Amino acid sequence: MPGSAILKIDFPRSLARKAVALACASALALPLVSVPAMAQGRSLPLVRDAETEHLLKDYATPIFKAAGISNSEPEIILVNDKSFNAFVPDSRRMFINIGVIMESETPGEVIGVIAHESGHIAGRHLVRLRAAAANAQIISVIGMILGAGAAAAGAASGSGEVASGGGAVIMGSGSVGQRSFLSYQRGEEAAADRAALKYLSATGQSPRGLLKTFERMSEQQMFTRKYADPYAQSHPMAQDRYNSLATDAQKSKYFNQPEDYVLQYRHDMVRAKLFAFTSHPSATLRAYPRSDKSPQAQYARAIAAMKSRGKGAVKEIDALIRTQPNNPYYYELKGQALIEGGDPKGAIAPFRKALSFKPTEPQFLTWLGYALVASNDKSNLPEAERILKEAIQRDQNSGVAYSQLAIAHGRQGERAEADLATAKGLMVSGDFQAAKRYAARAQKSLKRGTPAWLQADDIVAYNPPNLPNNGR
Repeated sequence: MPGSAILKIDFPRSLARKAVALACASALALPLVSVPAMAQGRSLPLVRDAETEHLLKDYATPIFKAAGISNSEPEIILVNDKSFNAFVPDSRRMFINIGVIMESETPGEVIGVIAHESGHIAGRHLVRLRAAAANAQIISVIGMILGAGAAAAGAASGSGEVASGGGAVIMGSGSVGQRSFLSYQRGEEAAADRAALKYLSATGQSPRGLLKTFERMSEQQMFTRKYADPYAQSHPMAQDRYNSLATDAQKSKYFNQPEDYVLQYRHDMVRAKLFAFTSHPSATLRAYPRSDKSPQAQYARAIAAMKSRGKGAVKEIDALIRTQPNNPYYYELKGQALIEGGDPKGAIAPFRKALSFKPTEPQFLTWLGYALVASNDKSNLPEAERILKEAIQRDQNSGVAYSQLAIAHGRQGERAEADLATAKGLMVSGDFQAAKRYAARAQKSLKRGTPAWLQADDIVAYNPPNLPNNGR
């Protein structure tokens, strides 16, 4: 947990590979994104931040309702990547890079991204994309068979020309299959763009932000567009997408509607927060100098002070709290600053204060549990255990909560429970083999057939996708 209120985690590699497999098909951003590198074994870096996640949820809720996917509301997951990109690997998850928020000047730009990705989910594009990929592969295989047959016939007749022609058939069939598949992808992207316009209209929101996104992407493609083969792209060229949408977008009766000022304020605050947490303190002070008295500038500078481990960090955060005494995220930041400054006991009170405004926020619960454990006060351990269990119940993907729960159990002499909590945390982080070892060790001390023993047994028996069956 130390290091940033924006908790950094790694997406389990097996799940990352599944997400990556269809990422380019559903990504709003440029086709040349960093995703393919993850397919080579790198994990997907995720971040957690309650304030940002709540803002994105408020952006998405009306869009999901308009798209008819609110009953099975997709989880929005933040990716620790400053590039402008978003994608959906399935109907349950929507990945959005922090760069989408950091580069967007208005809420409408982010909402446009969410609307586009919702179009993929509502249109079941990922399901049909798998079928299209299979068809493209079939085309390639048939071509290879025909080509191999032609090559064999040429060899039998002694005709080098026919054999050479067979090779051309093989190469050509693969190209036809790939282009057929890419053409299908481009059609789905256009359909998602159209769906986004419909959702924005249905929710009474301006499509200006969506157009702004395509303007930005077109500028980025400016130097490559001249040499790009439009038929070898998984997405339509950004300028073409802009041209296709501009007329209808400008006809919207909501086109000139101003941004919601409350959402704009929250958006500016989150942008400043993300910038400060992901930049060197000196860069933050250049972007938000002392002469800038805006709330977002004060927020960014307070975060920069905390990252610099300066003695004045808490003082700057207290000044923020005086301006908004009911802002839970300011108290969260103060608690973190105290932990970073070596005073976890002092951090307990601000984390409690943050929870008084949002009692069910799992990340606040995790922070409080962390502070209680780190306070080195044995009398705090039972409460820490209870709070961390509640955090996990509300967010089962919190590896930090599991690790702190393991420490709380261990300090109370509950070794088997500590090993089981560690195993669960390792499962969340994707280290399945280490999780199996801790679960097996926990089983030896747990009563057979109890819920805890069965949970450990499930981990021991688990065989992750793409890995061989290693037995028990």
